[in-house]
Amino acid sequence: MTTGIGLLSGGLDSMLAVRVLQDQGITVHGVSYETPFFSAKKGRKVSEMLGISFSALNITHNHLPLVKKPKYGYGKNMNPCIDCHTLMLRTAGRLMKEIGADFIFTGEVLGQRPKSQTRQALELVANESGYKEYIIRPLSAQLLPITPMEEKGLIDRTKLYAFEGRSRKPQIKLAEKYGLTEWESPAGGCLLTYSGFSSKLRELLEHSPNANERDMNLLKIGRHFRLPHGDKLIVGRNETENTLLESHASAHDILLFPPDINGPTAVLINPADETDILLASNILLRYCKNIDQARVTLTWPSREISKTIFSSPLSARESAQYLVSL
Repeated sequence: MTTGIGLLSGGLDSMLAVRVLQDQGITVHGVSYETPFFSAKKGRKVSEMLGISFSALNITHNHLPLVKKPKYGYGKNMNPCIDCHTLMLRTAGRLMKEIGADFIFTGEVLGQRPKSQTRQALELVANESGYKEYIIRPLSAQLLPITPMEEKGLIDRTKLYAFEGRSRKPQIKLAEKYGLTEWESPAGGCLLTYSGFSSKLRELLEHSPNANERDMNLLKIGRHFRLPHGDKLIVGRNETENTLLESHASAHDILLFPPDINGPTAVLINPADETDILLASNILLRYCKNIDQARVTLTWPSREISKTIFSSPLSARESAQYLVSL
């Protein structure tokens, strides 16, 4: 039985690619990836809808280096699409070998995206992945060179498609044929494509070139401040974020909260300067209501000790100068 490994984005195109191959009696195993910047939730949902087996693979260890220094550069924001797609295909290729599948496929459409889905980009990614001979794009296959899988008769090329460009009409028509009525937007799943998140990431890497997975996850939480001596302060915006900040705090951080009044929790990342600690407490109180002075508790998880100091809130204007702009 012929088996293909399908990269599932959660969008319509990857769903159609699955159905097109299933029409030929091919067994499909879906795969999606997880990093601090995107999750496998949409892929998992699609696999359940389509009734196929599924793997969610965390590729953070290999993904972070290429986010920091991509071989083929960034898209509009901090999205290294060429390098990222290469890694995804390479990882899918290894999975293919592990489970004894025959090929890899994606829902990519030739010319749909101006940087990552040109003819040259598709060929480049395939070459760089190390699995070029195993990759097929069913929705545009008739516009691309014939693959070994087609030559061997594992896949019938005449039953594949020649979709091209940004129009969604051919996909919508094919979705009607397969009775598909629910799918996610074709874009928006990756935080690296957002300008606000990319600004925070760029600022982080300027100050912390060796930023790790935890640092990336913290970018998704709270208000971020860069203090005069380079320390990073993150202030929670709601109860959920307060809890997340507490859970993400490391042994070298300081947790701050006002013990006597309702207010946010904050984390000061590995502080190196005493004056930044005092300033952090002033910024924290800026987000408490109607106070002139209050106690702030500082907790050092590494030493399992706390102390309480009196602080006064900064004004909105004063605190804004330290806010990492979006």
